[in-house]
This record gives sequence, structure tokens and C-alpha cells, in this order.
Amino acid sequence: MLEVSDSLIEAGKLNRLAGIVILAGGASKRMGTPKAELILPTGERLLDYHIRQALELSTALARNLPIMIADNGRGFTINPDLIKHLQSPIFHIADYVTNDDLFSDSDKPIETGGALVAIESALQSLVSSNQLTKNVSCHQSWLLVISCDSLIPINDLWQKLQPYITQNPDKAVICLADDHHLYPLLGLYRLSIEPDLKHYIDGGQRQVMRFIKPLVQPVPFAKEWQYLTNFNTPEDFDHACLALNDS
Repeated sequence: MLEVSDSLIEAGKLNRLAGIVILAGGASKRMGTPKAELILPTGERLLDYHIRQALELSTALARNLPIMIADNGRGFTINPDLIKHLQSPIFHIADYVTNDDLFSDSDKPIETGGALVAIESALQSLVSSNQLTKNVSCHQSWLLVISCDSLIPINDLWQKLQPYITQNPDKAVICLADDHHLYPLLGLYRLSIEPDLKHYIDGGQRQVMRFIKPLVQPVPFAKEWQYLTNFNTPEDFDHACLALNDS
């Protein structure tokens, strides 16, 4: 069972984790198979690995966190063993679609896709739930984003990022970074940015970096995580599995 320190739980009451979204909608062309369907050396499917980790974090925080799967309509199934005694809701979400796309007269298929439309959909779901329950304000609530090109345990990611919420209260996106890159699909997004993200997408924008640049607080990678993420080929995935075993 995962453990979360009392100080993190207390901080979470004021700056709470409202939900988790697992990004699993990528094309995975170089991998040759959807990353969500990759099999770990333990025999566990990668999507189920992330769902299990999310459920364990929810339990450790004594919360029934919504766990959303953004798979761009691919309809990935969930291991039934993970939902036998389900308390946290697990559900698929559709990518956010702009009104212009929705009511277009064009015969061209709507191509939503991309990380931001998935994150926007997750934020909308949590904001709506927050308003219905009159829960903690959106400014104090966060969405944890993790992509299916990572093996970083979700609990470890939360504990790494969470302290920066109070250290840098003006930042609305907190994500991992190394010496050369930001990793915005391994991060926290404040629920209150939802209207701004919607406006950005409605304006035809999809670039993640452009949106987060004025909002982001980078968090240095833990050294042992460097090879656990951003795998795009079977060889990359093999190296990530080896790194997971060594971590």
C-alpha cells in the first residue's frame, strides 16, 4: 500500500487533487501499437498499470478521485480485477470539440486529438463536478495529468509536484522538466485555467508549450526517472522497463 505523509494530506485540504487524467489517445506510429496496450515485464498492460497506480493514490489520499481515460475514442478496456470493489469513478472522456468544428458544414471528419483538447475535457468534467457539489474553489483544486508514454508511478509524481503548489502560488501549471525540455503531460493543472484553455482552443490553437509558457513552474526530474518516460519505439520501451526495474 502506498503511503502519503500527513503534511501532504494536510496541504491537500487547501490545495487539493481533484482528479487524474490518463492520456492514452496518441497514434503511436513509431511504436507500432497503442502505448496503452503495451505489456510490462510483469504481464500488466500499461493502461492498467496507470489505473492501478491512480487507484492506489486515491486510497492513500483517502479520497474517491475521479480517474479519467482520454483515449481519443479508441475505447480501451479496463482490467475487470481493478474495478471489482471500485470506489473511485473510472470513466472515458471524449476530447473537447469546438463549436466551429461541431457545427461545421464541411464533410471533412473532425480531427480533435492532441493533448490540450483531452486536458480541456478533463478540466471541464472536474469544474462541473466541483460546481455541483459546491466543493473547494477551482483556484485551490488541481488535475493530475499523466501520459501513456511514461512509467513514472502516479503517487511518486504527485509527491514530487505537490510541494510546488504552495511554493509558487502564482503558477497554474506545474510539470517535470530536464535540462532541455518541459514535460507538460506529466504535471498538475489548476482547474481555474479551464476558461482560458477553452478560449485558446476555440481560437484554433493546439500548441501545448505556447499555452503553458506564462503559467508553468518547471520541476526538475528525479534522476532515476530520466529513462522512464517519452518512449516512442519498442527499443525505448524496453529501456524504460529496465529502468523501472532498477528504480
